[in-house]
Amino acid sequence: MLAMKHECTLLVTVTGHDRPGVSARLLTTLSVFPVTIVDLEQVVIGNQLVLGALVTVDESVAPGVRRERVFEEVRGAVEKTAIDLGMDVEFSTGSDDRVGAAATDRLHVTLLADPLRPGALGAVASCVARSGANIDRIERLAQYPVTSIELEISGAEPEQLRADLALEAATQSIDIAVQPSGLHRRAKHLVTLDVDSTLIQGEVIDLLAEHAGCTEEIARVTEEAMRGNLDFEESLRRRVALLEGLDASALDAVRDQLVLTPGARTLIRTLKRLGYECAIVSGGFTQITDALVERLDLDYSAANTLEVVDGKLTGGLVGPVVDRKGKALALERFAEEAGVPRDRTVAIGDGANDLDMLQAAGLGIAFNAKPVVREQADTTVNVPYLDTVIFLLGISREEVEAADLME
Repeated sequence: MLAMKHECTLLVTVTGHDRPGVSARLLTTLSVFPVTIVDLEQVVIGNQLVLGALVTVDESVAPGVRRERVFEEVRGAVEKTAIDLGMDVEFSTGSDDRVGAAATDRLHVTLLADPLRPGALGAVASCVARSGANIDRIERLAQYPVTSIELEISGAEPEQLRADLALEAATQSIDIAVQPSGLHRRAKHLVTLDVDSTLIQGEVIDLLAEHAGCTEEIARVTEEAMRGNLDFEESLRRRVALLEGLDASALDAVRDQLVLTPGARTLIRTLKRLGYECAIVSGGFTQITDALVERLDLDYSAANTLEVVDGKLTGGLVGPVVDRKGKALALERFAEEAGVPRDRTVAIGDGANDLDMLQAAGLGIAFNAKPVVREQADTTVNVPYLDTVIFLLGISREEVEAADLME
């Protein structure tokens, strides 16, 4: 770790109507003085510019010079520049104890809300303050389909802050993700998605039941499983048995009925552009998931296979069942094949059958999930847009749109 330095600094903050050349004029003004830039931030909100420059005296250029004198001269010159630009300027002196320090304790806190109200963001900021941490930066990642804001935070104990913010998220009806800062957020990842009610809308078994005329019977077995009276494999085998005799052409009809979750194409397209590996793991059937692999250009998949003999479903399955444990094993297998460390994997799912997979991943995301899944996942997304997952990875809506325009 780099040693801490205690630097005497001058913060110059220029505000006013944005137009080309403001930052250039400020930096040109500063360039004639023996100062170095410690930090620089610029943001435009509603055509109003906020530009901040944190500077310190460069003693290698002006050894023995009095800092107070340099800062006084800087103030005078910048004030004249601000007047010429028709802008306001403020100054403050202090010391920056973090100059030169390694940012090993930094966290990114990402908020998703529709809409994002001031009270909710204020509650999050208060929660961070109570933890003794500091918000160093706030950035907007998206305005639609939801509002996404990212906070860069230092000085927090990660697990405690994650727990505190999870409670605040439930209270404010927003989604919050807490992740360590660093290059790994944009390093090559593997993203693995559940299929039914995650990548696609609805459940494939229910669509097949409609064709087989056994919707009510399958619904009863599903309800029994949800009450905990059946494990996943037994539930699946009983439901598949009800499909015995169904013509295999029904599989083609169901493939045509599939409706992707809003934002699914954008999510996959963007991740692939960034070099991510994309996979699906399903308790459903390869006769359906294989079509999704081709349709979305996915890299890996795992699912169960319906037995078909003489053009009819036999009511049985071929091979081992992909159940809750099997989903986690599939994620681990995909990660090994892709050469991606497991802590750089992301899993997205909605049901209890996804829990092992979510917990095996570096980041487990509960997408419009059942309560038991929301409680145990790393973070939750409770809006109906799958591409909001992009924001949790630090990718902004503007970056997505810019990449789309380049195609």
